[in-house]
Amino acid sequence: MKSYLSMRYIVMLLIPALIVGYAILQWSKDEPRPKKIIVGVKAVEEIEFWRVLIEGVNTASREFGVDVSVVGPPREIQVDLQIQMLQEAIKQQPDAIVMAAGDYNRLVPTVESIRKAGILLIMIDSAVNGDYAQSLIATDNFNAGQKAAVELAERLPVNAKVAIVSFVQGTSTQIEREQGVRSILEQREGTEIVGTYYSEGMEERAYEITMELLRERPDLDGIVGLNEPSTVGAGRAIGEQGLVGKVKLVGFDSSIKEVKLLEEGVLQSTIVQKPFSIGYLGIKTAVSLIEGDKVSPNVYTDSVIINKDNMYTEENQKLLFPFVEE
Repeated sequence: MKSYLSMRYIVMLLIPALIVGYAILQWSKDEPRPKKIIVGVKAVEEIEFWRVLIEGVNTASREFGVDVSVVGPPREIQVDLQIQMLQEAIKQQPDAIVMAAGDYNRLVPTVESIRKAGILLIMIDSAVNGDYAQSLIATDNFNAGQKAAVELAERLPVNAKVAIVSFVQGTSTQIEREQGVRSILEQREGTEIVGTYYSEGMEERAYEITMELLRERPDLDGIVGLNEPSTVGAGRAIGEQGLVGKVKLVGFDSSIKEVKLLEEGVLQSTIVQKPFSIGYLGIKTAVSLIEGDKVSPNVYTDSVIINKDNMYTEENQKLLFPFVEE
């Protein structure tokens, strides 16, 4: 009789535990784990473009309820480190990887590994050589380069010497922007492009390059800076050499330093992209793919020409001073 009561007592204790266990099992079935997305950017520290893009990523991750991690080297030139970080990301088996390629060719083996691992791939900002991604979200960089060239051409003398101060050689953004610039300036009668010079995405290097250019080419009439550090570095050199207004400068992107250069007349125009939208749409597109929806293979975000005349409009102020979480 005593053993019967003991068994009955044990069963009574087990029943609630079994009910709780069953409830947890059902809840886990009904509530799948959050979608995991890893975002690989070209740099996480040095350029405001990436800070704003990451804010777009974070906003979308909160809105769509997904688990998002952002990885990237401190500087755009550190392509080997980006490759290493992305290889580690593959091992985590996320649902999708959203990435901006630091090099058009060197990242090809990495994206091949992503696809072989069965991970969805969305490219943002910068593509690779080949058709690997389910979608690309980026500025139309060829068109943006053309805008920069037209802005500069309108301010040049009939016979003009022009230099291109670019950033990291071999990225798709660099290649396409330069192609856009050259497509306009090479067709302009009397205009000579004296060369393309690479700042490696560093303001100080762009400054040094431009100082040397201005010494060696006193006949230089204009410079196109193809990203924020290249533009700011070139602008510093023009200002220090007392060549404001004589050597025209058209650049890319927006930062406090570039706004100051616009106000001082050192920078005639800048082509401003929409990095927040690129980051946001990268996550939104990844979520759609994970859920089995069809997405557009190419989404091009707009770029806007901002100069001293239109920089104070409400819309352009939002582009020049985007909200970024500290």
